[in-house]
Amino acid sequence: MSIVHTRIPEVIQLEPQVFTDSRGFFFEAYNQQKFTETTGIITNFVQDNHSCSQQNVLRGLHYQIVQPQGKLVRVIVGNIFDVAVDIRKNSPTFGKWVGYQLSAENKRLLWIPPGFAHGFLVLSEIAEVLYKTTDYYAPQGDRTILWNDPDISIDWPLNAPPILSAKDQAGTPLKHAEIFD
Repeated sequence: MSIVHTRIPEVIQLEPQVFTDSRGFFFEAYNQQKFTETTGIITNFVQDNHSCSQQNVLRGLHYQIVQPQGKLVRVIVGNIFDVAVDIRKNSPTFGKWVGYQLSAENKRLLWIPPGFAHGFLVLSEIAEVLYKTTDYYAPQGDRTILWNDPDISIDWPLNAPPILSAKDQAGTPLKHAEIFD
């Protein structure tokens, strides 16, 4: 496993070592010891989530104010544009975002630490996304920042209007959101 650094140091991409031959491929999608040795991050994942979405579905920008979650995201079918936004008020990168394509083909993972909002746009016909979380879902602390907040200015690679849930349509602009100190 190797690290691909991002413009926000706490958010990292991981490239697993993939072994291919005429039968197909094999790789370790997650190994706690290697994750810790490679990243220096000591964490315990407590929940795995799996979503399937059609093209142009945009999910996010989600975070939890209660029981903040770190997320380790990967795609097993299709292709997404995955985004992390720093919402830690006292951070030098507050309000900044990074976004990367994750796909079944490139097999990259994205580590998004607690204190970040997360969202993704489905670029392929469908996409199945798996992500591990460092804390359990807490519905009372679930929050959404507006996906197209002009103060964040995410450059979503849209080729059609996004398909949004009611929750995501009603997201809060960052300047009015409950955020982390």
